[in-house]
Amino acid sequence: MNHSLSYIHPDAKIGKDVIISPFVTIEKDVIIGNGTWIGSSATIMAGARIGKNCKIFPGAVISAVPQDLKFAGEYSTVEIGNNTTIREFVTINRGTVSKDKTVIGDNCLLMAYVHIAHDCIIGNHCIIVNSVNVAGEVEIGDWAIVGGSSAIHQFVKIGAHTMISGGSLVRKDVPPYITAGKTPLIFAGINSVGLRRRKFANDTIYQIQDIYREIYQKNQNNTQAIENIENNIPQSTERDEIINFIKNSERGIIKG
Repeated sequence: MNHSLSYIHPDAKIGKDVIISPFVTIEKDVIIGNGTWIGSSATIMAGARIGKNCKIFPGAVISAVPQDLKFAGEYSTVEIGNNTTIREFVTINRGTVSKDKTVIGDNCLLMAYVHIAHDCIIGNHCIIVNSVNVAGEVEIGDWAIVGGSSAIHQFVKIGAHTMISGGSLVRKDVPPYITAGKTPLIFAGINSVGLRRRKFANDTIYQIQDIYREIYQKNQNNTQAIENIENNIPQSTERDEIINFIKNSERGIIKG
C-alpha cells in the first residue's frame, strides 16, 4: 500500500505487502523486501537494499552518501537484513571504495537517533541503543548490545555476545563474550547472563571465564596469555574465536 503523498521512483523495486506511509521518499536503485513498513517522512536513498518484514520508523534516512571527504561518488550500497527495526531519525550511510557497502544484519534493533557511518558491518540480533554514534568501518559481531549515547571510534571491532555500558567511549577493540564499562572502557567480566539466555552450556561459559582469566587477571601480555590458552585450554569454537579476535586486532583490545 503506497500513500499518494509519498514519492516513489519508478525504478525502485518494492516487494509484496509493503506499507509506505505519507511523505516518504524512495529514490531509484532501491530494493525493499516483502512485508516491510516504512513510516512517515522516512527517506530511502539510492543504493538501499532492505530485507523482508523490516520496520523503518519516521524520520530515518537510509543510504545517504558517506560523511567522508575521500568519497568520490563511487557506487555503493546499504544492505539491511530481514526483520530489522530502524527507529526514529536513525541515519545509515552507504559504503565507500573501502568496502563498497554498509551492512546491518537480520533481527537487529537500532533505536532512535543512532548513526551508522560508511562501511560498517553489523551482525545479526544486535541492539544499538538510543543516540549511539558508530564511526566508519566499525565491525560489530552477532548478539552485541551497545548502550545508549556511546561513541565508537573508526575501525574498532566489537566481538559477538558483548555488552557495552551506556555512555562509553569505545577506542579499542572489545573481545567477544564479555561486558565492558567504566571510563576509560575496560573489561568488566563475562556476559554470563546473555550467554545463558542464548542457551550456552555451563561448561562453555566456564571455559570462556578461564580464557579471560588468562588474558586479564594473570599479569601477562597478550602473547603470553594466548600461548597459555592454546597449551592448557581445550580447543573449542569459542576458544578459537577469542584467540583469533585478539591476534587479528589492529587497534589492540581494551584493558582489564
